[in-house]
Amino acid sequence: MRLGIVTPFYFPSVRGNSITVQRIESGLRDQGVVVRVWSLEDGLSPGEILQALDAFAPDLVHGFHVSASGRIATDAAFRLGIPSILSVTGTDANTDLFDPHRRTEVIDVLRRATRIVVFHDVMRVKLVNELPEVAHRIRVIGQTVRCQEAPFDLRRHLGLTRDDLIFLIPAGIRYVKNVTFCLKPLDALRVQYPQIKAVFVGPIIEAAEGARLEELLRDYPWAFYLGPVPHEQICAMLTSVDVVINSSLSEGGMANSILEAMSRGRAVLASDIDGNRSVVRDGIDGLLFASEAEFADKAERLIREPSLRHQLGRNGEEKIEREFSGEREIHDYLRLYQEAIGTGSRSS
Repeated sequence: MRLGIVTPFYFPSVRGNSITVQRIESGLRDQGVVVRVWSLEDGLSPGEILQALDAFAPDLVHGFHVSASGRIATDAAFRLGIPSILSVTGTDANTDLFDPHRRTEVIDVLRRATRIVVFHDVMRVKLVNELPEVAHRIRVIGQTVRCQEAPFDLRRHLGLTRDDLIFLIPAGIRYVKNVTFCLKPLDALRVQYPQIKAVFVGPIIEAAEGARLEELLRDYPWAFYLGPVPHEQICAMLTSVDVVINSSLSEGGMANSILEAMSRGRAVLASDIDGNRSVVRDGIDGLLFASEAEFADKAERLIREPSLRHQLGRNGEEKIEREFSGEREIHDYLRLYQEAIGTGSRSS
């Protein structure tokens, strides 16, 4: 099988789309699939990508992120007479589908796709409510974890001690990730718990949010921003922090940051939204918060109760081992691709 992938971001980017594509690509190659990836970051025009796909002659094309890659993927499929697969992201389903300037394009592209992938049933329901005619073409394939470490001593890098309690916020710096949410409540907690430290890691995606973060950090000398860091080093960081925060306003389901934290046995403190509830069971394998007050309350519990951090981390790690099999993910994609090829290029 020959597979062409179009994605907005790819290695060395550490954004969620890039991490997901790299993991799936690696698993498919291990199964003998010939894969070639085109990233929109490389500056190629849609016409140049279409020309390159034509020369590659894939059996099908898979576009990640409908708004960014969907038009190119479906145009290529139509031109080559092959099936198209589109993976729906949180931005697609939670924002662009309801944006009056982007909705028409998103719907049109989804209608053209042979198959549509979502990471969780919550996203499937949302799409079906808005576009019921594509319901039979949607497949749910959950995210999994591939977190390989490279040597990186976070505490030594920042001059922190073993007694410092580190909250890690791994995310691209943009509005929807809401990364600065934690600063005010954690600062209030530092009156009683001065050992609290916060570490932000991830690329600046929206300049305004990057400037906002850097300005705020001047008032919080106990918080650090490391910028974009290779994924392997982020995986290493997870073993030396105490709590991982996800404060997103929306997620496409199964955020890589949460799955990776759980896979390393870290306690997770996450916003109570659909995408995060698809992974975290409050009080069992993580904690969820719906307000600043609830965040502060649960953060304090995690500070005061090391046993709670350890229990949540252990439960999360066991959940990843039990429910998030990388082999199953790749098997599901292979089955999906074979199904799509069996339909030809028809949207049936």
